[in-house]
Amino acid sequence: MKWIITKYLVTAAVVVLVSELAKRSDRIGGFIAALPMVTLLTLVWLHLENQPAAKVANHAWYTFWYVVPTLPMFLAFPWLLGRLGFWPTLGACTLLTVACFGAFALAVKRFGIVLL
Repeated sequence: MKWIITKYLVTAAVVVLVSELAKRSDRIGGFIAALPMVTLLTLVWLHLENQPAAKVANHAWYTFWYVVPTLPMFLAFPWLLGRLGFWPTLGACTLLTVACFGAFALAVKRFGIVLL
């Protein structure tokens, strides 16, 4: 139980750090948020929990493929925000990400990469 609590606290601290930095500087907050900190923490947690190397490697592999279709959202969000407001923009970007993910999963399936 102590291990789970430690994981929650460290992971939550990373999210709080990014949000606090973003309040002070858009550039620094964006830069830190763009770092794959959650993925790195997950890889560390998997390793410390003695997961097989193949499991750790697969996590990194799939994370790469899942990140790619999320990228258009980062361009659409600032463009839509002034036009729609925060909540509609968040919803539209969620739908955009789901659509991009579906299209991307179909596209890479031709190359033997199964995401769904």
